[in-house]
Amino acid sequence: MPNTILDGLSLVDTTGRLILAATLASLLAAVGAHLFLRMRYADLEGDLTETGSEDRQFSNAALRRIVQDAERAARRSSEPNTQAIIEDGFRAELGSLLAAERFVRAATGLVLILGLLGTFYGLTMSIGRLVHLLAADGGGAADVSQAVTRGLTDALSGMAVAFSNSLFGVGSAVALTLLGVVNNVTDRRTALMVQIETYLDRQLPKPGAGSQGASDSVGDFAASVTRLDGAVARFETALQRFSASTKDLREIQLVVALKPDDRDRS
Repeated sequence: MPNTILDGLSLVDTTGRLILAATLASLLAAVGAHLFLRMRYADLEGDLTETGSEDRQFSNAALRRIVQDAERAARRSSEPNTQAIIEDGFRAELGSLLAAERFVRAATGLVLILGLLGTFYGLTMSIGRLVHLLAADGGGAADVSQAVTRGLTDALSGMAVAFSNSLFGVGSAVALTLLGVVNNVTDRRTALMVQIETYLDRQLPKPGAGSQGASDSVGDFAASVTRLDGAVARFETALQRFSASTKDLREIQLVVALKPDDRDRS
């Protein structure tokens, strides 16, 4: 079976080989992009895990930018949009990762399209050679036999281009699909963004903490004023009672002082 495939590939012309080379290059580039993204996202997760529990800055510039933007947004608004901040940080600092991720998603379709391109090219070449063979003028028997043999060989070379590219394109698409199932880079990025958002919610100052403290201070001051008003009211009540008691006492003293004079007059 491998020898048969190699024999078929030996019939492929230069253009067909270029298409096969482009398909192979796309396959290798997609596999390399998978490995590159896996390592970079693993590094980001490691940096987030190691620094998340310590009081030091992240070594990755993207994480530092995201934290700084989130802190500024928390000071400006009581409810900062951390998801948008994380996405902006990824686009600004990790544009190469996002481009590699887009290529990985498009690689499966790309190898299929290259395979179809080679297929149609080979079929077109094969049909053209068959038409040329049938339209050729007949000569001697030996000439006709040689022309037919040569024409069929050329036509078969076109079929070899077509089916070789189809086989290689479909095989590459299957390999990339299986690789995407095992290592889905989009899911890894989404999980990383969720971890960053969780870190921001847990580690950064709570939004509106300053305003909440001011509200508590105002509430305590109002409670103190209320207690002071109550104490003043009780003090006024006590003064009124004391004034009333003093007035009653003066009246009693006046009555007692007048009683001897009344006895003298009698």
